[in-house]
Amino acid sequence: MYAVFKRELFSFLSSMVAYITIGIFLLVSGLLLWFFPDTSVLDYGYAELSGFFSLVPYLFMFLIPAITMRSFAEERREGTYELLITRPIRIWQIIVAKYFASLVLVLFALIPTVVYYYSISKLGFPQGNIDTGSVIGSYIGLFLLGAAFAAIGIFSSALTKNQVIAFVICAALCAFSFLGFDYTSQIAAFQSVETTITNLGINQHYTSISRGVLDTRDLLYFITFSALFLLFTKLIIGGKR
Repeated sequence: MYAVFKRELFSFLSSMVAYITIGIFLLVSGLLLWFFPDTSVLDYGYAELSGFFSLVPYLFMFLIPAITMRSFAEERREGTYELLITRPIRIWQIIVAKYFASLVLVLFALIPTVVYYYSISKLGFPQGNIDTGSVIGSYIGLFLLGAAFAAIGIFSSALTKNQVIAFVICAALCAFSFLGFDYTSQIAAFQSVETTITNLGINQHYTSISRGVLDTRDLLYFITFSALFLLFTKLIIGGKR
């Protein structure tokens, strides 16, 4: 399992795709936080990162599909897929190894953004006037969101050998998982079960954790959501095997 994890991680880091993808993510998030008039914290005038944490999920809808689209699609395109699944290693171990490699890449993308927290803390009056608990909760929420999206990405990559198709499928599923349930709950026919439908979506649980309160129900939701898509991946690979 570790060999698959190491191979997956280093194969991505050895290509320019990793650096371009993470670089674009950091560039866009930095521009949104500091320069764009409607989202700049300098124009907003308050020492907080709530705007940043509300924008990053939308960037994740493109960053994470780009990270995960090659997980199984690349294996099938290069003809190494059959070799991989016939080795003396369980399918679950292959899936989990690729999933953890994707999570490490998500961490690599998030760690540099801690500079934003440091900068906002220094710019606050007085210095350090920032809700650290809320920021920590938001980062935990972002990681859990990235874990959920990564599970979707692994699943999408297992569906096809075309990386572009895997990217599109993953982006669409991530967008629906994050926003689709909220929009669906607003339909008049579903007003009686609006709360139930909203709770099925990721946005509700991500927003809850971003307030700085770690509710076990939210943690359980993200764990279950990720495990469910990894299970779907196993069913697809097992059927093709």
